[in-house]
Amino acid sequence: METFGEYIRYLREEHKMPLRKLAAFLDIDQSTLSKIERNERHPIKEMVIKLSEVFQLDCNQLTIRFLSDKITYELKDEELGIEALKVAEEQIKYLKTTKANSHG
Repeated sequence: METFGEYIRYLREEHKMPLRKLAAFLDIDQSTLSKIERNERHPIKEMVIKLSEVFQLDCNQLTIRFLSDKITYELKDEELGIEALKVAEEQIKYLKTTKANSHG
């Protein structure tokens, strides 16, 4: 499965958009965008909204790709990464339930 950076490159090339044009739209240097596309640098979450606008994509789906890439990068070298993900999923469910109950 391609990384978020590779996906951005794919979208940009599919739309025949020069690197400089997308970088300008995102208000970043061309070199920064190039590094993101090559997985040498990680994008910030604010870019997701702009990317969804320029490529007319569902922002939620793009956010999921962004977040999964971020999680993968953090856990890729961890021997217990998959187990940690399972525990994290349960913690997120618990915290959402706790938060929902505290507002009710």
